[in-house]
Amino acid sequence: MFLFSVLLFFLLACAGAWLLLFDGGRALVTQSLAQLGRRLEQRWQRLNQAGGQRAAAAGQGAREGARQGAARLLRWLRRRCLLLLAAGVLLTVPPLLAWLVSDGSMLGGFDGAAHDVNPQVLALLEGEQLAPPLSPPPLAFTTAEVAQVRPLLDSANRNWQLLDAAFAQRLLLVFKIMKESHGYDMAILEGYRSPQRQDLLAAAGSAVTNAKAFQSYHQFGLAADCAFLRNGKLVISERDPWAMRGYRLYGETAETVGLHWGGRWTMMDFGHTELRLPGTVRK
Repeated sequence: MFLFSVLLFFLLACAGAWLLLFDGGRALVTQSLAQLGRRLEQRWQRLNQAGGQRAAAAGQGAREGARQGAARLLRWLRRRCLLLLAAGVLLTVPPLLAWLVSDGSMLGGFDGAAHDVNPQVLALLEGEQLAPPLSPPPLAFTTAEVAQVRPLLDSANRNWQLLDAAFAQRLLLVFKIMKESHGYDMAILEGYRSPQRQDLLAAAGSAVTNAKAFQSYHQFGLAADCAFLRNGKLVISERDPWAMRGYRLYGETAETVGLHWGGRWTMMDFGHTELRLPGTVRK
């Protein structure tokens, strides 16, 4: 059936190309249509003559108008025969091919079969409220390793209550999955960020951020920068294979709950996730 449909399409395409490229083909089709038109017109005239004696004057005028309209329609069809033929091919061939090669299993993915559902995501959708974990002590954010990778982190805000409620619950679910399924403890490095702090970080250069005030979801409590805890210490460095594995799992998990992960960006930010709401961030 598929080969037949391909052959049919090939023949129609050849016929269309023959009409478009060769004057003889167009002349033949035009002549055939003209002969058909003349035959229809002669038949129409014979019908008019046979019934003319029985028709009233008003009926005669109506038939004359119809005859003239039919003649005009035939002339219009003759002038646009090639265009109508091309339109007919474009409108009929694709649906015909789809019908010929289709069968009942083409949309099998939408048969309503049961799919695996993450029970933790399902619990979140059903209204489960997760509680924020205990934050590491302030000294954990001022070590030499942390300061080298994330300067100015000691003044960052890590208050879960300042985050958007929907975003906070999704991020807490990511933390829970990372702990229970992958064995990674996580902590927020920075959540809500004031416009003044955003401008301060932007002034530090593109290596820190390219976003100015109100150009980041941090200003709306819809973004957070996170890292891992190992033996009570923050691990941020991307040179650590254990941390890089964690970032990959973190990004995959965040995306399953509807968050955007900074690891997909051109200037990759592996610890960043955000909940994008249309019309929030200033362009």
